[in-house]
Amino acid sequence: SLPPGGGHGPLTRGDLGTASPRHGPSPHTHQGCVKQHFSSGLAKEWIPGQRALNCTVIHWVPCRFYEKVQALHQDPKASVDNPLLAFSLIKRLHSDWPNIIYSDEATRNTQALHAGLREVEQELPGAEDLEGAARALMRLQDVYALSVQGLARGVFQRAGHPPLYSPGRLASLSGDDCFHVGKVAYDTGDYYHSIAWLEEAVSLFRLSYGSWNLEDRSSLEDALDHLAFSYFMAGNISHALSLSIEFLRYDPSNQRVSSNVAKYKKLLEMGTGASTGPVQRPNSTRLQSRDAYEELCQRPRGQPAPERLLHLSCSYETNSSPYLLLQPAKKEMVQIQPYVALYHDFITDAEAETIKGLAGPWLQRSVVASGEKQQKAEYRISKSAWLKDTADPVVEALDRRMAALTGLDLRPPYAEYLQVVNYGLGGHYEPHFDHATSMKSPLYRMKSGNRIATIMIYLSAVEAGGSTAFIYANFSVPVVKNAALFWWNLRRNGNGDGDTLHAGCPVLAGDKWVANKWIHEHGQEFRRPCSADPQD
Repeated sequence: SLPPGGGHGPLTRGDLGTASPRHGPSPHTHQGCVKQHFSSGLAKEWIPGQRALNCTVIHWVPCRFYEKVQALHQDPKASVDNPLLAFSLIKRLHSDWPNIIYSDEATRNTQALHAGLREVEQELPGAEDLEGAARALMRLQDVYALSVQGLARGVFQRAGHPPLYSPGRLASLSGDDCFHVGKVAYDTGDYYHSIAWLEEAVSLFRLSYGSWNLEDRSSLEDALDHLAFSYFMAGNISHALSLSIEFLRYDPSNQRVSSNVAKYKKLLEMGTGASTGPVQRPNSTRLQSRDAYEELCQRPRGQPAPERLLHLSCSYETNSSPYLLLQPAKKEMVQIQPYVALYHDFITDAEAETIKGLAGPWLQRSVVASGEKQQKAEYRISKSAWLKDTADPVVEALDRRMAALTGLDLRPPYAEYLQVVNYGLGGHYEPHFDHATSMKSPLYRMKSGNRIATIMIYLSAVEAGGSTAFIYANFSVPVVKNAALFWWNLRRNGNGDGDTLHAGCPVLAGDKWVANKWIHEHGQEFRRPCSADPQD
């Protein structure tokens, strides 16, 4: 069987994977780009006299598209919090807008339109941004067990459960949107996801057949073509045949699909692929604890098990530090083993905004330790930057506060610089340890031992998702703005604590920012000494 040759060409393998553009910290940059260049720039060329929108003029096609994008920003916050709106915005800026500008209908002021696009082209999302946004939707589909049909209608709900997220404004996906997500999966041989998304694209295209949108890059024929081949590759030849026959009703002269139909019939006559079960989701060899991880992410607001509540408490803590006497830390014990505590109101809103502002210009794709090297990985999708304590008085004060809270020495090289991380659309970090599990780890380059403890500060709130899940300990902690989460990575004997395996669940709605402080063993010998029990 020959694969589809029409439609989109192969997309490049994107390495961003979030809604964040490659040059900025969050989708807010896209929003500004639209406001600056659509509303005050190119749109003026489309609307005679720069008057109120009037789509009865000869520029009705670009005018209609301008209306659509303008409507997307009636509620600026919603356009970046809702993953469906964020995906639609990235897609419109990357592909729909150029499609309109270079269309035959955009006949008046053509040179100005093209020149305006070239002026802002570098600021627009790239192919890797759009592919990353598509992968983010598939990640949300998997981790939160969401149906593609529901997502396409703007519903974030698992079967038999209350909605995980109820946006103030309902957004939906078009057939072209669903086709693009399915095509991203199709291009990498992921037929589990391509079938689900292309099925929805076919359904939506069937409903709107005959009313073609100029900005669309795909059609019912494209969706049927790719879906048929996806089913063929998944072993369901009978369904591939029926979809190919439907395709030929719209394009009877297509020789490639006609040849595929003949081949499918021959295979079925030979008894091959007559019936098959549902396509199974690809199993990750790297993530052995996937089911437990996803169950914790789906758990509402990180609800603790009832038996744990008996041993937990809240208190005001000074840790015998003069720094905390006038304003003790608000401590909530989250777990006894491993030791995990949440300190509420650890920073102020102003401090959080300052830290985000300092880190924003320096954000780069996060890397992970791999053997003796550090590299990008699909299981960690975020952007991060490092801030020295000398970067700003706020960072210096935060270092003093963390030292007072923990009683540990945070002076270099006993602790790493403050790492600021932004998780955009679908951003996540699959189960991992903060401490090194191999002596070859790059963490040992600091010559200050392993990571003994972690402090993670939530710099923002999210509407849904983004919890910190501790896999083996079977609990999760929801995002609490301005709070700091603390845990010990190592036991007192210096061995890693296996119960600290944890993950950052995908952000379902919102823009998650955290600041991490990793404290090392050396310098803490008399601050957290070994116990008399070698097993402790």
